[in-house]
Amino acid sequence: MGIVEIDVHGMNVEEALKAVRRQVDAAGGGTYRIRVIHGYHGGTRIASAVREEFSYGREPKVKRVTMGQNQGITELVLREF
Repeated sequence: MGIVEIDVHGMNVEEALKAVRRQVDAAGGGTYRIRVIHGYHGGTRIASAVREEFSYGREPKVKRVTMGQNQGITELVLREF
């Protein structure tokens, strides 16, 4: 699979975190990155919540959290490619 994308536009913070959690839990060995598309025009609540929830070693599957190619994307790195 490589990179899995999940678009959480239109979700509230709780819904977005649940959706991302499902992707992290379902990620197999072929997935090395989960790209969370949250946008940035509507504020940063979802982006901040995703970064808080999955960084600092809180989720063993997630090695690090990085900004995507633009401000509306956060990437969860599960393993290095």
